[in-house]
Amino acid sequence: MEIPSKYEPQKVEEHWYQYWMEHDFFSSKPDEREPYTIVIPPPNVTGVLHMGHMLNNTIQDVLIRRARLMGKNACWVPGADHAAIATEAKVVAKLKAEGIEKSDLTREEFLEHVWAWTDEYGGVIFEQLKKLGCSLDWKRKKFTMDDDMSASVIKVFVDLYEKDLIYRGYRMVNWDPEAKTTLSDEEVIYEERQGLLYYLSYPIEGSDEKVTIATTRPETILGDTAICINPNDERYRHLRGKNAIVPICNRVIPIIEDEYVDIEFGTGCLKVTPAHDENDKNLGDKHNLEVVDIFNEDATLNSYGLHYEGKDRFVVRKEIAKELEEKGFLVKTEQHTNKVGTSERTKAIIEPRLSDQWFLKMEDLAKPALNGVLETGEVKLYPKKFENTYRHWMENIRDWNISRQLWWGQQIPAYYFGDGKEDFVVAETKEAALEKAKSKNPNIRESDLKQDPDALDTWFSSWLWPISVFGGILDPDNEEINYYYPTSDLITAPDILFFWVARMIISGYEYRGKRPFENVYLTGLVRDKQRRKMSKSLGNSPDALKLMEDFGADGVRVGLLLSSPAGNDLLFDEALCQQGKNFANKIWNAFRLIKGWEIVEMEQPESAKIGIEWYAARFNKTLAEVDDHFSKYRISDALMAIYKLVWDDFCSWLLEIVKPAYQKPIDKTTYDSVIHWFEENLKLLHPFMPFLTEEVWQHIAERTPQQALIISNWPKTTSHKAELTEAFDFASEVISGIRTIRKEKNIPQKESLELSVLNSEGIDKTMDSIIFKLGNLSTLESVDSSLDGALSFRVKSNEYFIPIGGAIDVEAEIKKITEELNYTKGFLQSVQKKLSNERFVNNAPEKVVAIERKKAADAEAKIDTLEKSLASLE
Repeated sequence: MEIPSKYEPQKVEEHWYQYWMEHDFFSSKPDEREPYTIVIPPPNVTGVLHMGHMLNNTIQDVLIRRARLMGKNACWVPGADHAAIATEAKVVAKLKAEGIEKSDLTREEFLEHVWAWTDEYGGVIFEQLKKLGCSLDWKRKKFTMDDDMSASVIKVFVDLYEKDLIYRGYRMVNWDPEAKTTLSDEEVIYEERQGLLYYLSYPIEGSDEKVTIATTRPETILGDTAICINPNDERYRHLRGKNAIVPICNRVIPIIEDEYVDIEFGTGCLKVTPAHDENDKNLGDKHNLEVVDIFNEDATLNSYGLHYEGKDRFVVRKEIAKELEEKGFLVKTEQHTNKVGTSERTKAIIEPRLSDQWFLKMEDLAKPALNGVLETGEVKLYPKKFENTYRHWMENIRDWNISRQLWWGQQIPAYYFGDGKEDFVVAETKEAALEKAKSKNPNIRESDLKQDPDALDTWFSSWLWPISVFGGILDPDNEEINYYYPTSDLITAPDILFFWVARMIISGYEYRGKRPFENVYLTGLVRDKQRRKMSKSLGNSPDALKLMEDFGADGVRVGLLLSSPAGNDLLFDEALCQQGKNFANKIWNAFRLIKGWEIVEMEQPESAKIGIEWYAARFNKTLAEVDDHFSKYRISDALMAIYKLVWDDFCSWLLEIVKPAYQKPIDKTTYDSVIHWFEENLKLLHPFMPFLTEEVWQHIAERTPQQALIISNWPKTTSHKAELTEAFDFASEVISGIRTIRKEKNIPQKESLELSVLNSEGIDKTMDSIIFKLGNLSTLESVDSSLDGALSFRVKSNEYFIPIGGAIDVEAEIKKITEELNYTKGFLQSVQKKLSNERFVNNAPEKVVAIERKKAADAEAKIDTLEKSLASLE
């Protein structure tokens, strides 16, 4: 097979992905092997690949590919989420652009448009994941709106309702006026906003007196149904039992008393608007106040808004403030900062609204999930710091508002009949609902049943994901759920730790009696170099496909992972992808170098023999480090360890050690060993750089599909001489010393040098053949005293000399050594000063003090060497 001169990722990547797919390497079926299972955090069905997806899915692919190499039955389930709010909003906008209003369509007609949209855009992100190299089992692709997935959701709703855990309640909810639906508390993002505090005066009925209240929302006065004072507030005791008149609308409202009012805040008087504030609603219930809702579902004012009817709430805020000022009711305004709730999906400002909604009781359901993470440790969070966040959320959990005023999603299986709000039944099908309804009223017909128009919260389907993708709700004892569940690892972002992760843990314990996964690896957010979160609006998020086009998928994967420690934000820089591309080219060029050698049967040089033995020890040490990093989910550290092994130890050292002289052959024993260790390197690298490694692997030898790298074996520790790693570290410093002198004195590599070492007792001579070769030495001998007129360098406590003869400029050398000597003496003095400070020595960690003492010892040894070198020149 001809080896191209350049590595061309675009040609390679498509070829090998098709090869893997054709040979079914990604698919998984239950068998006798240990399962290793990941369920993908389902992206929005109409989404496209962004940097967060790339990071998240690259990490999942690394773990899956490694598990596959380790002989486990690796199963990575792909899928998409129907993303009700986001998708419905996109379809509504598309229809509006075509002159069609959602309100003009029936539910069925609208859903036809949504399915058409989903069919057109739904597969885009999956194709992009393939380009990234993600080895998902595409035969298992799931969608939260698949028939079986929807049936699972409905079955769970009915089950929880029958357990008295789901109820319908008229409650104050978070209303998104843009999406025209309610949201759960967790979907509201609070932001600090600068606004105004308006001081308004309300006339007291039957007198000339006025009472002043402070509000941030003057438009809501049209919904006021009381003014509340604290019974302990002496200032307003005379107002007890009296009424006030609301400006503009002239509604007469009672003045009530309640200790809820903060005497110190504002004026100590509170306007009460039960329809538009949760705390006001509680006061209204307690004091039996009228409820006046002034808003339409899109947050424009309704008929209670009088002459402001039909206008947006924020337009009215400005206009009513002006009217209040003109009519003498606006006393003053002040700058005021307060927290404003916004919709996580549409970014619209949330409007508190009273509404009939469905809720799931969470307190008891959450207890096993709390214990599973924090008490028994059955589910482990990486990094561990997120346990505190998890505890806070779970210990303060509120009932989950699971209904949404949408058509896209699983329709709530509640069927109404009769006139009262309580005349309904909950059942999985209309037929089952009819049977239940007949037990209440035998005369009910199917046509009398009207299904609740609301849909379930999207999270209410995805919280079942690790169970439902294996059919574990509809068929709780099937082979797949028993084999693959609990899954192994979940890789996701911290911002959905509660939305999704905690809820999956809750449903896992409720419906399987087991955790849904063992480990949760929480990635950081991808930020730019200025630490800004990447987003379309800022224009700082690169095009994922363009990155892969420019740097290759492997280059991008390496670039992302080299700077992505668990739970910490990734500061993305395209230079990291260039580093990944350079690494791919380095490996390709190393391969071409090796394959270019002529192989003959001849005796193996001692330097090559020792070099290979050293690399075996180095590889085994790195393998242990890599396995340890994986066990702790330090994926970035694992890659860095492999990167250094391949770039530094293999390419820069081993290949130099074994490389034959120009136009000379290499012995077969050495060649075979080099190929063996190259293949072991490729196995370590494959999870991170799947395309490049498979390409090189297939070029090394003719392979059958069953010999493909993707299904080979993860390296195992072999017998090796561990002590060689320390011996080589010493030898590499000697070689670096020789190369430094060559560079400084412009001595070409082809010119051999003599090297002498002072008092060589105790020096390990194992690596002498390597020093001899890489230093290009003619002699390497021991001497009893310093050599006059020779350049020297020190490694540990040993001094090495290279006679230069007439080539040395004595005066320049004396100047250079004197400068270095003065600098080192100054450095030693600063270290000694620190060590003479008793407070530092007594209080600093022992490790820190030890480092300073070593600095001092190294500086003293260097001074000794420099002084001897200087003496030999003077």
